[in-house]
Amino acid sequence: MRNAWAPYSNFHVGAAIEAADGAVYVGCNVESASYGLTICAERMALGAAVAGGARKLRRVVVTTEVDPPAAPCGACRQLLAEFGLDLEVVAVGPTTERRWKLAALLPDAFTKETLER
Repeated sequence: MRNAWAPYSNFHVGAAIEAADGAVYVGCNVESASYGLTICAERMALGAAVAGGARKLRRVVVTTEVDPPAAPCGACRQLLAEFGLDLEVVAVGPTTERRWKLAALLPDAFTKETLER
């Protein structure tokens, strides 16, 4: 989170993804003056995991400077769903922590199985 680039929102986010083999991949949010180009910390960490060869994920941990801590945005939830709805999602703030399974954060997810119907 300390390396996040958030000069516009000042909302710093860090993320770590733990792969099934125990490897950990990190990311932080990177904002752009052209807001639509901003990259979330979760997607940055997911990109690092995929680039590192991870295909099975165990959990994603998201850190923010707010309580209650922020859950991943909808776009991040959808992209994480590519790797399984049983993924554990942990959001950590300065004094509190929240936990879910990704399926609880993304009910009726659009997945590979949706395309196969």
